Amino acid sequence: MKVVLSIAGSDSSGGAGIQADLKTFEAFDVFGCTVLTVLTAQNTTGVKSISTVDASFVKEQLEMVFEDFEVGAIKIGMLFSNEIIDTIREFIKDLNIPIVLDPVFISKAGSMLLSQDAILNMKTLFDYATIITPNQFEAKALFNYEKNSNEAIDKIKKLKCATIIKNAIEMNKNQEEKSIDTLYLNQTITKYETPFLNSRNTHGTGCSFSSAIAANLALGKSLDEAIETSNRFIYNAIKYAPNLGKGKGPIGHKKASLSLQD
Repeated sequence: MKVVLSIAGSDSSGGAGIQADLKTFEAFDVFGCTVLTVLTAQNTTGVKSISTVDASFVKEQLEMVFEDFEVGAIKIGMLFSNEIIDTIREFIKDLNIPIVLDPVFISKAGSMLLSQDAILNMKTLFDYATIITPNQFEAKALFNYEKNSNEAIDKIKKLKCATIIKNAIEMNKNQEEKSIDTLYLNQTITKYETPFLNSRNTHGTGCSFSSAIAANLALGKSLDEAIETSNRFIYNAIKYAPNLGKGKGPIGHKKASLSLQD
């Protein structure tokens, strides 16, 4: 069985972060290990408070996992502080395995989750990542990215890692709404589309998408195959969401995994 490590924060409501990553790993039949970076008191309506994990303890978690397991891929999520970012960079810089970095610093609602200096520091991780998976807000902050912005696209194309910018809503020629993820890899641009689902149950989609890519890369799939499979997984996870909570509800990881077998 392949082993995939998630380095991320804990979501007490179970829909995002480490909890979503573990559910995603189970869906793809890989074994999930974890390194916790922050603890959150939150539910589907929002985050009440955040408690950071000391960087030295983050390092100890990393060392213990790698001492005992052959890790096949890493997913990196919320890192929260400069000290944790520095610790992660020093640990991953000499690794030769797929690394999926979800640069979590702006929420879907547009709330800032990292300081500006920490955002700049996080960019130093890009050289060691296989792919980064920013949302629309994060792409704007990182690259001044907007649709058809040639200057931003040129910046992205110069990165050593691939970049997939998530969830642009567009109309196709039949006037149907589509959710578009755009991959930039070297000089190529690839678009992945799924039907747009107008659902409130989207909590944890970003975390689950990046961890699904990591799981599929660990299983030996190409980057293109990993993204295609992860896109279908997220679409079905939203479609079959359990409709829980009073806010942005969690997605249905288990039913999504079963739908992939159809």
